[in-house]
Amino acid sequence: MKKDYGRIGVLMGGPSAEREVSIRSGKAILEALLSKGYDARPVELGMPTKEELKSLGIDTAFIALHGTFGEDGQIQAMLEELNIPYTGSKVKASRLGMDKVASRKLFEKNRLFVPRYEVLTSPSPFPLPKGERIKERGISQQIVVKPSAQGSSVGVTIAEKQKELEEAIDKAFGFGDAVILEEFIEGKELTVGILDDKPLPVIQLVPKRRFYDEVAKYTSGMTEYLVPAPISKMESDMAQDAAIRAHKCLGCASFSRVDMILSREERIIVLEVNTIPGMTQLSLLPKAASAAGMGFAELCERMLRSADRDGEKT
Repeated sequence: MKKDYGRIGVLMGGPSAEREVSIRSGKAILEALLSKGYDARPVELGMPTKEELKSLGIDTAFIALHGTFGEDGQIQAMLEELNIPYTGSKVKASRLGMDKVASRKLFEKNRLFVPRYEVLTSPSPFPLPKGERIKERGISQQIVVKPSAQGSSVGVTIAEKQKELEEAIDKAFGFGDAVILEEFIEGKELTVGILDDKPLPVIQLVPKRRFYDEVAKYTSGMTEYLVPAPISKMESDMAQDAAIRAHKCLGCASFSRVDMILSREERIIVLEVNTIPGMTQLSLLPKAASAAGMGFAELCERMLRSADRDGEKT
């Protein structure tokens, strides 16, 4: 018997740089829930107060907010205070997933491989000239520069020269007060979706650009998606094992998406966990679910079930 979730608000938009992607995800989810007969309605947000959320009159929240506010525990905390059940991970796991530095420390603690990296907390001055500290540790000439708390490849640059590095650092600081400099790892870009706390088929991403950036992610035809990934069973098992371990060590609930690199040395390098994966036509979790024989509407319904947690708070 299908559970009655009452009036479901599909929360989309938000104040982050990923607002437009969130709206596309939200509209797709809304259409899927309506097709399944649920009482769902769109809720396009900016930066709402708790009182504004309360005034919506919703019984369940399906969170389709990406980035700051939606994916970092803030909206989750508000919904808990209002006793409104919501989809996905709880407050602590959401905060950890959004914070690349904190999550990597947990990955390392749980014996998962991560890129070698340094964290900058101000554009200047640096302990050593820009980039020298990270290179001093044996990191290659190519350095990936990214904000510590953004998704959808927002603010990410691969730099090879000093000038490029300085410009990349300045760009990344435009999206937050901490920036990660990490080694560029040659290998295959993989992602593993998690649903009901179990791994879905592995996807390999083959972008037509230098890396899987914003353009490659959201422009049709700019990336080839190979699912299941054309890798050995051993490599696939390794990727799925690393994904579920990363998902669990952050305390994620029900679903997520774990991005990683299969290095030339056949080592799985975990990059990050996305607690609210994109749900657009080009998004990866729906592609993985499809490879497992699950349609988009069924996927959304399965994700909706994660709101059944009987008041559990974390």
